[in-house]
Amino acid sequence: MGSVLAGVLQLLALIGALALVHVPAGNYLAKVYSSRRHLRVERWIYRAIGADPDTEMRWPAYLRGVLAFSLAGVLFLYLLQRLQGVLPGSLGFSSVNPAQSFNTAVSFVTNTNWQSYYGEQTMGHVVQTAGLAVQNFVSAAVGMAVAVALVRGFARSRSGELGNFWADLVRGTLRVLVPAAVLGALVLVACGAIQNFSGIHEVGQFMGGTQQWNGGAVASQEAIKELGTNGGGYFNANSAHPFENPTPFTNLFEIFLILVIPFSLTRTFGLMVGSVRQGYAILATMATIWLGFTALMTAAEFSHHGPALQAAGGAMEGKEVRFGVGGSALFAVSTTLTSTGAVDAFHSSFTGLGGGVAMLGMMLGEIAPGGTGSGLYGMLIMAVIAVFLAGLMVGRTPEYLGKKIGAREMKLAACYILVTPALVLVFTAASLALPTPPHSVLNPGAHGFSEVLYAFTSAANNNGSAFAGLNVNTDWFNTTTGLAMLLGRFLPMVFVLALAGSLAAQRPVPESAGTLRTEKPLFAGLLVGAILIVTGLTYFPALALGPLAEGLA
Repeated sequence: MGSVLAGVLQLLALIGALALVHVPAGNYLAKVYSSRRHLRVERWIYRAIGADPDTEMRWPAYLRGVLAFSLAGVLFLYLLQRLQGVLPGSLGFSSVNPAQSFNTAVSFVTNTNWQSYYGEQTMGHVVQTAGLAVQNFVSAAVGMAVAVALVRGFARSRSGELGNFWADLVRGTLRVLVPAAVLGALVLVACGAIQNFSGIHEVGQFMGGTQQWNGGAVASQEAIKELGTNGGGYFNANSAHPFENPTPFTNLFEIFLILVIPFSLTRTFGLMVGSVRQGYAILATMATIWLGFTALMTAAEFSHHGPALQAAGGAMEGKEVRFGVGGSALFAVSTTLTSTGAVDAFHSSFTGLGGGVAMLGMMLGEIAPGGTGSGLYGMLIMAVIAVFLAGLMVGRTPEYLGKKIGAREMKLAACYILVTPALVLVFTAASLALPTPPHSVLNPGAHGFSEVLYAFTSAANNNGSAFAGLNVNTDWFNTTTGLAMLLGRFLPMVFVLALAGSLAAQRPVPESAGTLRTEKPLFAGLLVGAILIVTGLTYFPALALGPLAEGLA
């Protein structure tokens, strides 16, 4: 079987699996977030934290819950790393230094999972399981809670109430992520991923010395790493490591875990606003961009320039032979168009244009289908902008799902789409202009510029994947990427929740002959255009200096 045909068959199998679970998963998510019933274990948790799950919150209270919970998570994870040297199960590793502890704590709490360390050489079992793995669950649940709050803003009228953050957080964790992660971990263990609390072992001979490896609760962390679109790997090689991702089947299964919740949330959205067709319009937009980027990435990596690439059947440098070009390209697109950040190949070794495709996927805001929760609310923000642009063209006040998009709503949407580009471009410029940070860049020219641009694009968009070739374990990059992750996660949430509150306070506007039909293919096409033009062109000058210059050289 040819490499291209194998890649196409993998894509078709993935699409079939996602289509098979789309309706039941979307229906279940809608039921979880609409239910008035509380499980017994949930009531125990509410009593323990002193929360009343039946109290409705307006957007400032909902936002305070998000920020307070996230701040507590940062402090706990920071202290856990700083105390690692005296904790049991540390595997003999010392405490993590302050700058790296801050960066890692922020990274996992913001669902970024950016890693400036070697996992198997830095973090012991307690930090990995009680710290990093726990944040993989709850940071994803926070993203889903914010997305559901925005959906309620469209669905409700004249109330301003968005639900209860603590109830949404607990339900998302216990009813969705935990059971799904258990099933995912069982599949991974059955297929060869490891799951233990083994210590460090010396095995075989390696270049005149012994090679060391350590075990860990890898399969369980791998499952929620992908399912919650987190991305932080137990090992430095991430999903290219055979203990995390043993076979081509597990590679495809992990891609499925990455995409299943973000795509299913579109049906949840349609059910909660009372129009499944609206959900299908958002789904079609996401799927169009995802398939388009997959085609671009696959074409770039299969392009045969020179005898080496022809002999290998594609650009195989930095790729696992277990997965090949097709599996690596599909994985790269799926992780960079979501907020996952997991990698099964080194993106720095991709062709110039292939690396640019991965970078552009993050720059669009990771909305196709995006992160767990964050992809849906990012896409709905772009839908608001699209209906505003349509309203300008016909001279009519824009409406979306029966809500008028006025000056306040547009200001909030505009702030949302401006925050991330400002963080990426300002931090990239500062890192290249100051005298010390460029010393971390290991490659010259356009590729070296791409390494820095990719790093801050990944951090500010809460992706977490790395281009490689850049030493980010310095005080400068630990601090600046940490700030980019914090601001890139929580400033957009402020605007999302404020927009949700504004929409929920409105009374619905009845449809008329001039109402834009947002469930039609025409609107999906308009939305794709708005995403590519409004968001994509923001980064065009920077892309021209990096991956485009390298790819066209």
